[in-house]
Amino acid sequence: MSKAKFGVVVFPGSNCDHDAYNTLKHILGQDTKYLWHKDSSIGDRNVIVVPGGFSYGDYLRCGAIARFSNIMKDIVRYANSGGTVLGICNGSR
Repeated sequence: MSKAKFGVVVFPGSNCDHDAYNTLKHILGQDTKYLWHKDSSIGDRNVIVVPGGFSYGDYLRCGAIARFSNIMKDIVRYANSGGTVLGICNGSR
């Protein structure tokens, strides 16, 4: 079994991304990288964390705009192929 490589997606307005990254990297000692919402690929990451924290603002239906971010196409592809994706809070809709 291959070692987990976590990717934590960063959207404008999200705040749980730093909490998730710090917990995974510094407390659990996992290989963790940030994935910018404008990236087009998750790269070699095999566990994706989509944080909450009201991406693009609380007043715009959390996550409604984030779903159009470049990175989401690859995340959806990955999830549909059986990949592991963890969505946290309202921002992960």
